[in-house]
Amino acid sequence: MRAMILAAGRGERMRPLTDSIPKPLLQVGGRRLIEWHLQGLARAGFREVIINLAWLGSQIPAALGNGERYGLSLHYSDEGATALETGGGIFQALSWLGAAPFLVINGDVWCDFDYGRLHTPQALDADADARLVLVPNPPQHPRGDFALDRRQTAQGSDRHTAQYDVADREAAQRYTFCGIAVYRAEFFAGCIPGRFPLLPLLRRAAAARRLRGDLHEGLWFDIGTPERLAQLDARLANGALG
Repeated sequence: MRAMILAAGRGERMRPLTDSIPKPLLQVGGRRLIEWHLQGLARAGFREVIINLAWLGSQIPAALGNGERYGLSLHYSDEGATALETGGGIFQALSWLGAAPFLVINGDVWCDFDYGRLHTPQALDADADARLVLVPNPPQHPRGDFALDRRQTAQGSDRHTAQYDVADREAAQRYTFCGIAVYRAEFFAGCIPGRFPLLPLLRRAAAARRLRGDLHEGLWFDIGTPERLAQLDARLANGALG
């Protein structure tokens, strides 16, 4: 399985920090934010990773190189001066990602999710086009994004098989999409090159009951503001997160 890290965004809410450095290269806990993902992918057995680039994009390959020091082979998808948004950015990289299911990670989150849970032949059901990792809603996003409906799974099925349908509806309990997901190329059927968001495609897949989900109740931080970056950095420095 191949993986993609989304790293092309401008990071407007992180200004002025992102005026001179792309958000994934910001330091937290003594490492660049994107390095936490690279090291986690390598531990999980991934070897081929593509990173999309736009805002100050040349700094990322200059910092990370070909990935050899992380035990990875890094590739880059340059989107030019303007990022293609999440949907358009993944779509541009499809020819490299290939026909098999692939993992995509937002470059501006920090989490303790084990990517090895998704690096299996059973990562995606045959009748699903995507599998999302959702988390309990953080304070800045109290309404969440999606509901989860428990699925019936075959007795003896692999414990990593997705256990839930993702539902795009109001519910007593909704969860937040944490920016980690597995997709098939078919998820992007009908799309054309250019700039477009991911959310309408997620809603389309949910309506067709082709969207699966997992609930991660471990550590997850959306690094959306300088204050949240500083808070996470302090917790990591103090050993509060292990």
